[in-house]
Amino acid sequence: MIKKIQGLFERNFFGVCEWWGNKLGIKISRIRLFFIYFSFISVGISFFVYLSMAFILEHKETFKKAFAPKRTSIWDL
Repeated sequence: MIKKIQGLFERNFFGVCEWWGNKLGIKISRIRLFFIYFSFISVGISFFVYLSMAFILEHKETFKKAFAPKRTSIWDL
């Protein structure tokens, strides 16, 4: 069972790195390392975006007051 899953991954997913390597003339191991490093970076970026959105949601009233236009009467819609 594990050999079937491993074969599936090697045929389908590692073939992409091999294709890019042949197309660009780069070692396949370097492309695989790039994908590994990029996955760590992208998880970090998405976590940072999530935290910033949570901060804005927590303080949305402050942001509304800061960026809302100043109205002097009810007719300034």
